[in-house]
Amino acid sequence: MLWPALRALYHGPLSDDRLRALTDEFALDPTPRTEGPGAAGSVAHRTFTEGTARLTLDLARTGDFAWVLTLFHDGERPGTDVVEAHRSRFRAALDRAGLTLVQIDPPATADEVLTAAPETGPDSALGAHWPWPHDGLDRVWPRLGVRADAPRAVKEVRLREVMRTPAWPTAPEALRQEAEAFLSGV
Repeated sequence: MLWPALRALYHGPLSDDRLRALTDEFALDPTPRTEGPGAAGSVAHRTFTEGTARLTLDLARTGDFAWVLTLFHDGERPGTDVVEAHRSRFRAALDRAGLTLVQIDPPATADEVLTAAPETGPDSALGAHWPWPHDGLDRVWPRLGVRADAPRAVKEVRLREVMRTPAWPTAPEALRQEAEAFLSGV
């Protein structure tokens, strides 16, 4: 089974020449991947080993102008150095291709976090009342899709996003105080 270790979502048109340049840059086989999540949208892939990890690099189209470049692992997860090297390569290559970053998962910087436009009415994702009984950030991070070891900038983006919802004023007072202290660097 293939599991994503790093996934970059980008938006924008790709001419045939730019698509070919992108597949050449990553030495992708211009045939679709046939196994694992998202295989239906795959346009090119390559399987290789890095140390003891078996990895698959895949380029997929998810819409007319939506692209996903994913580093998958099968079994052993690649080391942080491998993931970060691919993150840098993904960003540079996709920027050169003229595409716009939507998000990278897991995010390492604030610009890699997909944030929704703030919702101010009762139709927000959290509604008008705080939905969780947690009164500490350590228990709220997973609810916000943030790993405990995520970079501080990523945590700040996610926290500010939840603080803009109509539910935030009804969150436990201790949580709101901890959030303010976290954002002010205390």
